[in-house]
Amino acid sequence: MDFLFDDSALPREPRQLRPGAWHVPGWLAPEMQSWIIKRFFEWGNGPVPPHQTLFNGHPMSVQSLCLGWHWSPSSYSRTADDINGAPVAPMEPWLVELGRRAVRDATGDPVKAQSYRPDAAIVNYYDVNATMGMHQDAEERINAPVVSLSLGDSSTFRMGNTEHRNRPWQEVRLASGDLFVFDGPARFAYHGVTRIHPGTAPQGCGLGSGRINITLRQTGLS
Repeated sequence: MDFLFDDSALPREPRQLRPGAWHVPGWLAPEMQSWIIKRFFEWGNGPVPPHQTLFNGHPMSVQSLCLGWHWSPSSYSRTADDINGAPVAPMEPWLVELGRRAVRDATGDPVKAQSYRPDAAIVNYYDVNATMGMHQDAEERINAPVVSLSLGDSSTFRMGNTEHRNRPWQEVRLASGDLFVFDGPARFAYHGVTRIHPGTAPQGCGLGSGRINITLRQTGLS
């Protein structure tokens, strides 16, 4: 059953699910969540519109847009050649700083945080029926942390193993404002989103329904 209240009201503590995988509930303050959601709608008016990326010839159920580098299955490019050929919008400096702070707060490693320079943001919008199949983030040329930020409705996030899409896996409910970072031995773990929980977004956050997920990555590309 889905409860029609803000999931952030539930008692939750930061934890490390396994070596290299950290969940920090409520990391983004409500005001910051609302501000980022406003930026999301502004990004939607950028050079490359939100779109359903084709994967193996089939459209993904999420709507995506990118900053810094355009992601398409198995590659990055500076132009959205699979959409309209336009140059991708630039990575925004405040996102870089937010990513570094996220790595510091999640891992407790200020040296790792200082060296982290995310140059790509993949922004996905999930409507209440959208999911994300188990996959690896493996297009990057550098083994740097992946920072994931959740906004809006809660989701069930599945964190698998590094060998295949099957068990063993762990599931965690990610609410609006939550931070998830995976790095080191968990960096190339398969992961996905199995469900969106309608009606669980904070009131007044600026997103009527659905979930926004922002993943920050350091590509290692020049």
